[in-house]
Amino acid sequence: MSTKRKPYRAQDIVVYFEPRRCLHTGECLRALPEVFDNRKTPWINPGTAEPDRVAEAVRLCPTGALHFERLDGGEAEAAPARTTVTIMPDGPLFVRGDLEIRRADGTVLGAETRVALCRCGHSSTKPFCDNSHFGAGFEAE
Repeated sequence: MSTKRKPYRAQDIVVYFEPRRCLHTGECLRALPEVFDNRKTPWINPGTAEPDRVAEAVRLCPTGALHFERLDGGEAEAAPARTTVTIMPDGPLFVRGDLEIRRADGTVLGAETRVALCRCGHSSTKPFCDNSHFGAGFEAE
């Protein structure tokens, strides 16, 4: 699914970031500011915290813009046991689970564990949300 993921490497973990999927919810920044700091370059420094803490912060990302790979034998990123859909007011659907994203013709775009799906119809990255709902004035509970 990911096309332009950028790796941020540390000895025990790699964090991958796909900018086009990021909606800037700030979950990573709040969870682990010593690793995720958008005022610094590079903005992700996974070597500044224990790999378990980095992995937990990455799992909080609701869009799937962040993923990780453990290099130390730690627990790999896995899909949640249960699929959930969270409807964001005036925004996307946050979906978590063992997901397979397909086009209407059945073409599989990829497998994912977390995505933000557009529901306003204005995204340039459909089926994913790109925050176009703000400019479009989309309103829905």
